[in-house]
This record gives sequence, structure tokens and C-alpha cells, in this order.
Amino acid sequence: MLLFDQNISHRIVNQLSDTFPGAKQVRSIGLENTSDKQIWEFALKNGLIIVTFDSDFYDFSTIYGHPPKIIWMRSGNKTTKNITALLKSKKINIIEFIEDDSDESVSCLQIIE
Repeated sequence: MLLFDQNISHRIVNQLSDTFPGAKQVRSIGLENTSDKQIWEFALKNGLIIVTFDSDFYDFSTIYGHPPKIIWMRSGNKTTKNITALLKSKKINIIEFIEDDSDESVSCLQIIE
């Protein structure tokens, strides 16, 4: 399940409900304005994939490995509608990334546009 960081609008959850059911945004689970480390720990304990624009989570994944896995949006400033379209267009890649639990799996999927 995806957990959207606070730098991505909470409105995206509804826009992606058909593509990524069960997605959450930090605001909806009471983690808005908390530290990245707290969000990381929550995702770790709850088996969530963090979706973010924030390079700090990439740094965490480099230091601590995974879980949790990270989807790092490197697409620059976009509207929620544009982010939604980009994530929907990458659905297959995202699902493969989420489902890969092999020993060789990577901790971060970068989405660049």
C-alpha cells in the first residue's frame, strides 16, 4: 500500500483510488507535520511504500535499506492532476517494484519525467 508524504496533496488518494486502492496520505493518519523519521518508522511498522518528492527518504533508504521501500517522484513541481496521471502511467513499474521481494530488490524507485 502507498503512503503519500505531506509534500503531495491529500487529494491524490481519491484520484488514485481505482489504480492504487488503500493508498493513504500522512494527513489522513495523523502524521502531518511530523518528522521524516517518524513517517519512515510508521511505514516500516505498517508495511507501506512511501511516495515522496523528498530526497531525505532516499537518504534513509541508502543508510537503512528497506523496508520500507520508497517511490521518489523526481518530476519537479506538478499539479495533483499531473502527478496522478504520471503515477497511473507508471502503474506496471510501480506494481512490479512493490511486489519484488527478492534478495536483489531495490529500495527506491525513481520516477523521472
